[in-house]
Amino acid sequence: MKKYFNLFDLKQKVDYKTEVLSGLTVALALVPEAVAFALIAGLSPLTGLYAAFVMGLITSIFGGRPGMISGATGAVAVVIVSLAKSHGVEYVFAAVVLAGLIQATAGFLRLGKLMRLVPHPVIFGFVNGLAVIIFMSQLEQFKDLGGNWLTGTPLYILLALVFTTMLIIWGLPKLSKAIPASLVAILTIFGLVVFFNIDTRTVGDIASIKGGFPPFHLPQVPLKLETLTIIFPYALIVAGVGLIESLLTLNIVDEITETRGRGNKEAVAQGMANVLSGVFSGMGGCAMIGQSLINISNGARARLSGIVASIMLLVFIMFGANLIEKLPMAALTGLMIMVSIGTFEWASIKTVNKMPKSDIFVMVLVTLVTVFLHNLALAVILGVIISALVFAWDNAKRIRARKYVDENGVKHYEIYGPLFFGSVTAFNEKFDILNDPNEIIIDFQESRVVDMSAIEALNKITERYLKVNKKVHLKHLSKDCLRLLKNAEDIIDVNVLEDPTYKVVVDKI
Repeated sequence: MKKYFNLFDLKQKVDYKTEVLSGLTVALALVPEAVAFALIAGLSPLTGLYAAFVMGLITSIFGGRPGMISGATGAVAVVIVSLAKSHGVEYVFAAVVLAGLIQATAGFLRLGKLMRLVPHPVIFGFVNGLAVIIFMSQLEQFKDLGGNWLTGTPLYILLALVFTTMLIIWGLPKLSKAIPASLVAILTIFGLVVFFNIDTRTVGDIASIKGGFPPFHLPQVPLKLETLTIIFPYALIVAGVGLIESLLTLNIVDEITETRGRGNKEAVAQGMANVLSGVFSGMGGCAMIGQSLINISNGARARLSGIVASIMLLVFIMFGANLIEKLPMAALTGLMIMVSIGTFEWASIKTVNKMPKSDIFVMVLVTLVTVFLHNLALAVILGVIISALVFAWDNAKRIRARKYVDENGVKHYEIYGPLFFGSVTAFNEKFDILNDPNEIIIDFQESRVVDMSAIEALNKITERYLKVNKKVHLKHLSKDCLRLLKNAEDIIDVNVLEDPTYKVVVDKI
């Protein structure tokens, strides 16, 4: 019997120790990020923590990419911050629910396949931009509560702890991979701070994370059209940003693990997670590339790590807040700096001299937009549009025509390359209508008529030849193309010949 609901791949070999320890590490790293993103959005810290729990749990169970971590993200925070300020948290919850419905609909409509249109330079720029953002966000830890840069002893202590964390994460895997290096680093720094009573900033200095189970709470907004007009633009942007970031993260994890995730299933799971986050007092979110890379670098490959991370995060909130709030921020800062270093595509710098200039431009543009505007959706869309225009321009230059006159005095135009809106001008320049003989053949066997601009170009060429009473033979055109030719009754032979490739030969009577 065929399985229509296959939640877990029971054939997958699972290293339970690695999954559990990696999940614990991710949970520890999730705490300061979820708090920070909630504060960026102008919401309470628990709103971000609840979102991290709900998003992480639902996507880990139902998502299309085992091992990928979702939660409250900066990309979503920067979108909803203005809504939170202008209309309050209830409208944020409503927008998150609506965004989830949009994402689930996109998944059911199988729109995840659109990610195939994202070129590699765009992915490089996206990843590099995120790496820079992750690194830059950690610089805030080098400032005091007044926003001034640390100096003297506090700075030296922080630097020493951060570099020790980075050294452990870098060096321990070379000795042993029995326990995730990031977890060892966090626990080591925590032990040093407690044992030597070192005065340094802790998670509790940022905000309290103590709370209960996420309360079920339907958004308290008026059920009328005006509410929809307020939240819909935000919901649409949150849905778009969330899907783009999640599906790009899925592709990156696919490349690292040399496996293949399911984009449409992930889109549905992201939608379900956002809907539940909105009704359980969460700010919503999407896939987190930093946490996902921590998880994958620890060796986690199954759903268990994400489930453990989510449940442990809830345990921290409900029972372990007092302990977690004592974690040194230096350890988490060092961990995230190592994540940013690992996230950056250093190969893109090494191969920059070998890449086409257009690809370099796209990569740099996407990186800059991501870094300075923090608008991941805009960065990716701009990259895709520019790449598409460059592709169209390059293909427009590939239109060729081989010309010769046969022994019967008939001139042949053998067209090579695609005929579309970009190559129409070059195509029209190939013909010498006034000086051509009375009979010509235009052969498209090595070409393809792509769009309506190309059809219109064919119509104009045939009209110009017919006006000067010259015979036109069009060969190897598709049936769809024939139906759109205005002068078909004048230039098409009633005896249409079909070949095995479903192309037809068209001749003037």
